Amino acid sequence: MENIPSVDLNDFLSNDSIRKQKFVDEIGAAYSEIGFVALKGHFLSDELSDNLYKEVKDFFALPQEVKDKYEIEGIGGARGFTSFGKESAKGKKEGDLKEFWHFGQEVNDGEKIQDTYHPNVQVKENPDFNRIGMEVFRQLEKTATYVLKALALYIGLDENYFDNYVHNGNSILRPIHYPPIIGEPKGAVRAGAHGDINLITLLMGASAAGLEVQANSGEWVAVTALPDQLVVNVGDMLSRLTNNKLKSTIHRVVNPPKKDWGKPRFSIPFFTHPKSEMSLNCLDICIDKNNPKAFEDITAGDYLNERLRELGLIK
Repeated sequence: MENIPSVDLNDFLSNDSIRKQKFVDEIGAAYSEIGFVALKGHFLSDELSDNLYKEVKDFFALPQEVKDKYEIEGIGGARGFTSFGKESAKGKKEGDLKEFWHFGQEVNDGEKIQDTYHPNVQVKENPDFNRIGMEVFRQLEKTATYVLKALALYIGLDENYFDNYVHNGNSILRPIHYPPIIGEPKGAVRAGAHGDINLITLLMGASAAGLEVQANSGEWVAVTALPDQLVVNVGDMLSRLTNNKLKSTIHRVVNPPKKDWGKPRFSIPFFTHPKSEMSLNCLDICIDKNNPKAFEDITAGDYLNERLRELGLIK
């Protein structure tokens, strides 16, 4: 992990004000420069991570006709299965060499926002798939909430600024399967260069190498998480909100060397989205004469729909 900074959430969770401030300073500096950190001390256990990867591999090994019945038309892939090649990076014609599943928010406290979310799709063939997926969802959501508390302090906001926006927010857990590559890809890659749409992304360790981050110099840097770490990066929503004080870094998943084309790759990112009504208007405290306002005013919901159209997931 020498290519991206490593931080320990235990510092922020401690009762030691010096350690807490150390975490705020370290993660803030990393996100102001490269936009990625390796995070240890999070709430996702190794056992739960391993259990979900097993379930995910079992699901994607199901016959195509079984997976296809879980692809729900007309919802832009918001829940359930999205088949191979459907999503492409912004500005890229070729579809990414992947298929994926979406677990979404489940509201358990009666907040009316549940009525605006599609229900999660239940997989009958794998009875533990949904249960374990939602357990992971909750642990990563909890981790994300504390990371955002630290970032609020770094920006100069109240520590709890993001809490109500992320609680019951429109977050997504996305298990991804990159199948073995059969034949010349003809310009397609496993995931084209892109910035994430959301506030922050928490990535569980992938099953194979391939993730690369673009440094300020333009150089592509390979990133591989250690078993006890999450890779956490800034998304475009947070970059907009902070007027680029926190940077959404371009990243991609490259194809492996030809000798490894026959090997699949799995990864599981958690995309931390706020409620749709959250304003992404640039914060006044992030605008000055050296950093003029860089983005038009927009809500999180409108921005998400704009980006999903660019990705080809909704019309």
